Amino acid sequence: MATVETIVERLTALHPKLIDLSLDRMWRILAALDHPERKLPPVIHVAGTNGKGSTVAFLRAILEAAGLSVHVYSSPHLVNINERFRIGAPDGGKLVSDAELAQALEDCERANGDAPITVFEMTTAAGMLLFSRHPADVLVMEVGLGGRLDATNVIDKPLISVITPISIDHTDFLGDTIAAIAGEKAGIIKRGVPVVSAAQPREALAVIERQAARLSAPVAVAGEHFTVTGEHGRLVYQDDAGLLDLPAPKLFGRHQFDNAGLAIATLRALKDALPVPPVAFEFGVAKAEWPARLQRLTHGSLVQYSPAGSELWLDGGHNADGGRITAAALADFEERVSRPLVMIVGMLQTKDCSGFLRNFSGLARRLIAVPVPDQPKSMSAEAVADAARGVGLTATTRDTIVEALETAAKFEFSPPPRILIAGSLYLAGEVLKQNGTPPT
Repeated sequence: MATVETIVERLTALHPKLIDLSLDRMWRILAALDHPERKLPPVIHVAGTNGKGSTVAFLRAILEAAGLSVHVYSSPHLVNINERFRIGAPDGGKLVSDAELAQALEDCERANGDAPITVFEMTTAAGMLLFSRHPADVLVMEVGLGGRLDATNVIDKPLISVITPISIDHTDFLGDTIAAIAGEKAGIIKRGVPVVSAAQPREALAVIERQAARLSAPVAVAGEHFTVTGEHGRLVYQDDAGLLDLPAPKLFGRHQFDNAGLAIATLRALKDALPVPPVAFEFGVAKAEWPARLQRLTHGSLVQYSPAGSELWLDGGHNADGGRITAAALADFEERVSRPLVMIVGMLQTKDCSGFLRNFSGLARRLIAVPVPDQPKSMSAEAVADAARGVGLTATTRDTIVEALETAAKFEFSPPPRILIAGSLYLAGEVLKQNGTPPT
């Protein structure tokens, strides 16, 4: 049997476009596979711009704490493609093995023949095939891009549709206004299926509510139908069914309270289909992990290059709103324990670099720009540095992450700095790979 990497390389040649939003190719391959999408456990479908992965992580952790077996389909991966497929089990899910993933991909490849299909469509079909072969109580499925025409949107009747915060991103595929992007995200709403939404910009919420009304889908919105706040280091959630006083999330940043609250609201809405005892909310919120979302790196090959006594953080945020959220979290860190902030940033040409970096003006003391390794669409380090200078940041460039860390060590800040590597999930994946700490 071929390796997963070899199969993915073959599949990449089948379609000229990396992304081509459509459901036609999905319907075709799923029919050829005898419709695995009809043999799945009940599905929680999650769309949005920011916070999808973290919300999925909270959902999984809470459901597993309730003793349920949970399949998870997420994207993109950071180091290994196996990260996209978590096979549920009563004692906790595990990433799919190389052998089983290669078999599923080969089965899909055989069914597809030489017909055009994107790699994401093929991995989504392979995921549905894998999940249909393993019993589980629920499948948490994250949208890849958009929603309406995303390859995951072939589920006729999910248990619930979840929409995380919507902001401007992927304008070349989804439109360049909040309303247009919201229209794509709201495309996952199904007739009569409940919807739970994060707090949204007014234009986005209007689109979601209009689509839900058209399809007679009941909607619960953060701030209107449920609230979540941080009080005395605790997470306090409240809705019409009552109040939950829970531990703070293990994931860092005030935005993770909102992501946890969205997951809690989703499961409270599903209390009849997926009963979750209060203790599971406690354990799940406190246990959930999601790599490259304000992840502190405390050991590994790269850590040794950091200045002695410094903190090394990794975040995959890459759009203006993601930058705002990360900057707010770092401002909170600064308030608690003051350290000079040094940023190491690499970004893709398709992203709003200035919009992302503007959030850190006045917060970061130095910025070191690097290219994103092995990415043809990487911005040059000099272009990132120019954008940083344009928003008032002091910036320099280096060719590699190691060189950037070595440069940070020479700044001689006192106390030792807080270093944030950010700007791209691809950069984050490379950091975890070089550090020897891939997701598990």
